[in-house]
Amino acid sequence: MRFLTAGESHGPALVAIIEGFPAKVPVTQEAIDRELARRQLGYGRGGRMRIERDQVEILSGVRSGETIGSPICLRINNRDWVRWSAVMAPFTPAAADTVTLAADPLLDKVSTVVTTPRPGHADLSGAFKYGYTDLRNIIERASARETAARVGIGAFAKLLLAQFGIFIGSYVTHLGGVGEDYGEPLTPAEQARVDQSPVRAVNPELAAAMVEAIEAARANKETLGGIFVVYATGLPPGLGSHVHWDRRLDGQLAQAVMGIPGIKGVEFGAGFSGAHLIGSRMHDPIHFTPERGWYRASNQAGGVEGGMTNGEPLILRAAMKPIPTLYQGLPSVDLKTKEPRTAGAERSDLTAVPAAGVVAEAMVAWVLAVALHEKFGGDTLPELKRAFHSYREGLHAGPEGS
Repeated sequence: MRFLTAGESHGPALVAIIEGFPAKVPVTQEAIDRELARRQLGYGRGGRMRIERDQVEILSGVRSGETIGSPICLRINNRDWVRWSAVMAPFTPAAADTVTLAADPLLDKVSTVVTTPRPGHADLSGAFKYGYTDLRNIIERASARETAARVGIGAFAKLLLAQFGIFIGSYVTHLGGVGEDYGEPLTPAEQARVDQSPVRAVNPELAAAMVEAIEAARANKETLGGIFVVYATGLPPGLGSHVHWDRRLDGQLAQAVMGIPGIKGVEFGAGFSGAHLIGSRMHDPIHFTPERGWYRASNQAGGVEGGMTNGEPLILRAAMKPIPTLYQGLPSVDLKTKEPRTAGAERSDLTAVPAAGVVAEAMVAWVLAVALHEKFGGDTLPELKRAFHSYREGLHAGPEGS
């Protein structure tokens, strides 16, 4: 299983192709659109969220409400494209240095050519890599708008995992210096309440304090970062592998989450705090009872040991930096003139931590779905289920002897 995405932030659409997805997995448009809507949640989002109302269009790979084994192609239109077509047209150069965006109350004019790189973005490094002085060629693809396609892909992965009783969710624990250390899986009802929170926090009192921090940032023309948790329940032991570095599941998960714009750190279970513990307090004792089978009394490992799931809930934390596009602008240098300039801003969020948790859910779901498919094989959902349930039935007795 693999996927690719294409599309620019203000191009006509985002497109994704999923290859190798099993046949006969039930799919509904509502399930995919619901995940896309969750990505647009969160207090402190910018004006773009008032424009886009993401909905998926399935172009191939699904028929009569189920996958058919062929490549899945999905498209998410950018409603903003109608205003930006003069800026982003594939063949016709823009007629002027600035373009007035018709009927856009959030942004009067936009520069067709951008030559001042913004600190914290891909702008300058991308300009060196691809040889451009017009940074819009870098900005448009590096934009976090592309993550909408990944959430659509993750929705397919979630639908597959749900067939095996695997549930994935997320919540915010810290935002703008406000927060608490927490790292437990939620029930579906608890997760639903989190998604109703303006900042997707578990604790309502902390949510109110986070909203106040966002308002203070707005007044100061600042942006905020934070920490979110992604969890997965229902995982069997043995997904991933210890035999090669690139097959270790925690490495794959970390790369998938670190690939989200703005993410600067990922940890599992106790994570960095575990470095301050002695060994006897860090590691999770193993227990067995006839009623419960094999289990751990604690979950400091975050559900992953030796590059494989160990049967406990997966607990992953990620740190997101403050959004680097600031309305006050940061010092920079013009690429053409080499003169000092203040970096510009178009639209920006005050914070995107709540949304980043949803994107991370999608990426975690994808990695887990690939690992599940690798472990149990099969071109169809029934084949996968037979192998999965056979494996599950044998877990109580312990590993098969030779």
